[in-house]
Amino acid sequence: MDTQTRHALKKDKFAQATASSVSWVSGHRSGVLRWAIVALVVVAAVVGGLIFWTLRSAAADGGLGAALDTYDAALATPGAPAEAGTYSTAADRSRAANQQFVAAAQQYGWLPQGSKAHYFAGITYQELGQNGPAETELKAAAGAWDHNLSNLAKVALVNLYHQTARDPQAIALCNELIAKPSETVSANVAKLDLANLYAAAGKQKEARDLWAAVKDADKDGAAGSIAAQKLGPKP
Repeated sequence: MDTQTRHALKKDKFAQATASSVSWVSGHRSGVLRWAIVALVVVAAVVGGLIFWTLRSAAADGGLGAALDTYDAALATPGAPAEAGTYSTAADRSRAANQQFVAAAQQYGWLPQGSKAHYFAGITYQELGQNGPAETELKAAAGAWDHNLSNLAKVALVNLYHQTARDPQAIALCNELIAKPSETVSANVAKLDLANLYAAAGKQKEARDLWAAVKDADKDGAAGSIAAQKLGPKP
């Protein structure tokens, strides 16, 4: 078959395929249009969602950042004139930051920044002695998808439960942390907290067993050093 013949056949096949495609589209025009519209709507929804997420995330960053700036603000030097951005007492600073954290948690609770705002709202409530709201906020943070943040909130709840004479709940949380540690709260740190609870309850054997286990597991780490101090010098 010569070159000219092959080209002619290719053209004929192309023409036939094109004619067939045009014929199919013509026969299914309403369906094609419907699917094209659906595709456009889906694309528009995805793009709109991404834009909305980006804008809300940026706003959440700003709200949480402003609250953290307040929480880290300097305290006024006693006897010196008050300066802008400083607070007379730590309680005043915690109170101001708490209001901002609570607002950020309410506005952006479904975003990661909102979960962090719940955590810091709980911490500042606790610093202000408001245990009820502190527990509510810390429980919200403990349910976050971020495992590192969730465990930090659980540690704060352990302290809150112990302060409010609810050691069984604190012990249960410590065991959860030991079973599912994170980068922010290692199993050894959770064991130290549990040992402290046992020691406070007069269960010295259980506490010493945990301290010994942490000391052996973390010989060169901070947790192991603390455990060694708790155990005291060898007799």
